[in-house]
Amino acid sequence: MAEISAPTKKLIEKYSLWQQSLKPKGGVMIHVDEVASRIAAFYEYIRTVIDWKEEHLMQRAAIIRKLKMRFFDLEMNNFSGAGGIAEPLVLELIRGGHFPNDKIEESRIGEVQRVIDKYVFILKNSPEKKSGKAGLRFYNWLLEVAACEIEEILSPAIRERALIDYMFVLMKEKIKVSEALYQKGLLKPDDTDVQIYVAVQQALFKLDKPIISYNLIKYKYPNWTGSEQKSVFRITENIYKIWEKVEETLDNPAGKKFYSVCEKYDTPYLLLGDVLSQNDPATIGRDIKEPAILEDLLRTAYKKRLSTLKSRLRRAAVYSTISIFVTKILTLIILEILLAELFVGHLDFLRLIADVLIPTGLMFVLVSTIKRPSEKNLSIALMETMKIVYENEQKDTYEIKTHKKRNMATKFVLSLMYVLGAAVSFGFIIWIFYDFGFPIHSIIINIIFIALILFAGLAVRKRALELTMEDGREGVLSFLSDILFLPVVGMGRWISNKWKRYNAIAAFFNALIDMPFSAFVEFIEGWRYFMKEKKEEIR
Repeated sequence: MAEISAPTKKLIEKYSLWQQSLKPKGGVMIHVDEVASRIAAFYEYIRTVIDWKEEHLMQRAAIIRKLKMRFFDLEMNNFSGAGGIAEPLVLELIRGGHFPNDKIEESRIGEVQRVIDKYVFILKNSPEKKSGKAGLRFYNWLLEVAACEIEEILSPAIRERALIDYMFVLMKEKIKVSEALYQKGLLKPDDTDVQIYVAVQQALFKLDKPIISYNLIKYKYPNWTGSEQKSVFRITENIYKIWEKVEETLDNPAGKKFYSVCEKYDTPYLLLGDVLSQNDPATIGRDIKEPAILEDLLRTAYKKRLSTLKSRLRRAAVYSTISIFVTKILTLIILEILLAELFVGHLDFLRLIADVLIPTGLMFVLVSTIKRPSEKNLSIALMETMKIVYENEQKDTYEIKTHKKRNMATKFVLSLMYVLGAAVSFGFIIWIFYDFGFPIHSIIINIIFIALILFAGLAVRKRALELTMEDGREGVLSFLSDILFLPVVGMGRWISNKWKRYNAIAAFFNALIDMPFSAFVEFIEGWRYFMKEKKEEIR
């Protein structure tokens, strides 16, 4: 029998606690009406398409959206009535299918209310009032952090948290930073562990900025989630410094180097997490002492994750394409119709159909050409998992280095190649559409379509590398495709990020549909309870 490492034993204990947390609990559970829930869930499904994100981020995205609406209403009333926010917020989230019905204790509503009261206090009493864009950014950031804390109360991520801590502990031992990185001022020695912590979260579960910000705050300020008056006062006094420090940490250019290492070696941790999730925690600690048994369990977990990865990629491709069409292309098609009437005098429906089919076909090609990991990759994943599970005197080291300094001539040549690649790419697209008789406004809109789809498609293809550990081989074709496609993808990324601020479809839903629809669903639920009471009176 092999000796299991101390961090692995601790991980098994935490997974055992997670399994126990899934058992039915006593007490009164929150219940919402099933009919009202179906209506609300249908609407939330539509919002899922409009606000599409990674599946594991959708739950918190809904909390952020609904919390911002309620805080906006509070601000309009000078924060009066904040004490009654939690219950309707939680009920609305359960009706929308974001949390399970009859599974959350009613006592959680009080906990959510205390969190809301804390963030209301911070907003009202922060010593420094920022205005303009900075003030808006701070306001959005704070509410996003509040949404993360609310999500943690309603659905504690015990298993995910345990795996993050496990990988963080081991990566701190393995990652060594080149002294040149410190000497050039690219990273402070005290910030090394923090950058590893951020990279682990990004690599392991593809967590986004709000939840990483929240985890960073808890990491640096353990009293953040407490409700003691002294700690809340201290947090409020330093809230802007906390925000600026978190932003500085997430924007550190050295973070990409840490992420690159953690992303390459995250597969063993994911597979071990799957093994612990799918087996009885009471016996798994004994079973995995036998390397042969662990290998069989890992092979099963690998095959299962590989099969689910395919379905997740297909779903991500479909939803991201639909989301782009609904929120972006629909807007641009309306714009194209208006421009066609203005400059051409008529609308060419064949061209309009081509505008829709070309980006869709492009996404299909990007997803259908994704390659499966080889058998060699499985062997590497098994070997690396064995290294982290069992005690091993020989420790692997992953060094974080700086890039070789380029002289001015090299920088100029590389920049020129990038510009030439962009000119060739955009020039070819323009030439193709122009040759088929597309007017200039239609060509511009199609370039935007293609850039957005390429950016979304590349994000989907990156998710396909979730299990890949072997070093990829890049040939001449791959090199040339990078030169030609990266400028277009970069444009798509820029447009997509800008569009988040000016998403007309989402703004329309938020302003004109969300609140009235929520009131309508609450009315349906109230009416259903009223009818049940009347039925009970009939004897």
